[in-house]
Amino acid sequence: MVGFSSPAQSGIVNDLGLSIAEYSVFGSIWTIGAMLGAIISGKIADFFGRRVAMGFAELFCLVGWTAISFSQNAWLLDIGRFLAGYGVGILSYVVPVYIAEITPKNLRGAFTAVNQLMICCGGSVMYVIGNFTSWRTLALIGTIPCILQLLGLFLIPESPRWLAKMDKWKECETSLQRLRGANANISQEAAEIIEYTEMLKQLSDTGMIDLFQRKYAHGLIVGVGLMVLQQFGGVNAIAYYASAIFESAGVSSRTGTLAMVVIQVPMTLLGTLLTDKSGRVPLLMISATGTLLGCFLTGLSFLLQDLQLWKDSPLLALIGVLIFTGSFSLGMGGIPWVIMSEIFPINVKGLAGSLVTVVNWFGSWIISYSFNFLTKWISSAGTFFLFSVASGLTIIFVAKLVPETKGRTLEEIQASMVLFTRKS
Repeated sequence: MVGFSSPAQSGIVNDLGLSIAEYSVFGSIWTIGAMLGAIISGKIADFFGRRVAMGFAELFCLVGWTAISFSQNAWLLDIGRFLAGYGVGILSYVVPVYIAEITPKNLRGAFTAVNQLMICCGGSVMYVIGNFTSWRTLALIGTIPCILQLLGLFLIPESPRWLAKMDKWKECETSLQRLRGANANISQEAAEIIEYTEMLKQLSDTGMIDLFQRKYAHGLIVGVGLMVLQQFGGVNAIAYYASAIFESAGVSSRTGTLAMVVIQVPMTLLGTLLTDKSGRVPLLMISATGTLLGCFLTGLSFLLQDLQLWKDSPLLALIGVLIFTGSFSLGMGGIPWVIMSEIFPINVKGLAGSLVTVVNWFGSWIISYSFNFLTKWISSAGTFFLFSVASGLTIIFVAKLVPETKGRTLEEIQASMVLFTRKS
């Protein structure tokens, strides 16, 4: 869905006669659906299990893509986009949590980051295909991953940590054995999961108000803060409106979007490989520094264009967007989701994860809806300079507050988060 809006924009606007405001609604309404999906994602995943939640979400995505493909007016187009967003909102929480809960500690970061790599690859494929096909065909292509994941859910085990939480001890051990291999010794890992789960069960049931207790404060600040800064760095403005940005800067939209694909996929792959080697915090720092530079150069190119001071400013815009894309793909794209899946104990993971995911999608909606208006109100240059300021704040935030989680079990991470809060 991320790679759909940009290549489809001109075709949808021309075929259905949408105004800028109407297309802004279409571009942003899926984030409203995603917010609603995120609100219930934790409850669904906690009550029915991670696999059922993923299947439920994919059904909404499948119906949404189909509605978009066959829409003949703006309202059906928006309904399809909303439904797909609802499904994505659930998936954006459940998938990283499921991956974090099934993988060993030395591979957890890389496996969770692979989720972002797959999102990147999917978006890149949509960018490329969208340059050569109609928007209706592109929407139908979007149904293919939904069908594949629905079928794939029958082949994967349930999360052993969720099974332990539900007192399904035998199923927990069976799932863990299947994940680690038939000949693997799982006794220590299973014992740690069961012991930690039993300890958490001694606590009272947790409601939304309980999330704001002091012992969860550090995790909540880190999770919410990273999601806010990720979105206010401008990623979805560039992702949703890349073609329009390139055209207004004087760059061929086809050249620009293809160049983004060439940069995005290998940088996301590099970030995935480095997550468990260099650690989360160093990658976030490097990534945020790069997004700051990319937005600054893009803003500078628009400023020079407005002042008619440099005839090669379109090239600077292209370089700026590519630096932003590569840098974001390296760390800020995937690592906030990795950390979100690691820092909350399982007794509050559903509520806390839902809250963090809602914040992410709310920020996405603000940026995707307001971007076209911001470029008119404060100019394209001013908009990208604002994004660069957000990246600067990200660097400070990561340096001061974000913990390093590399090479530690989920139980160790969550215990240390509580200890940090007590000391501060």
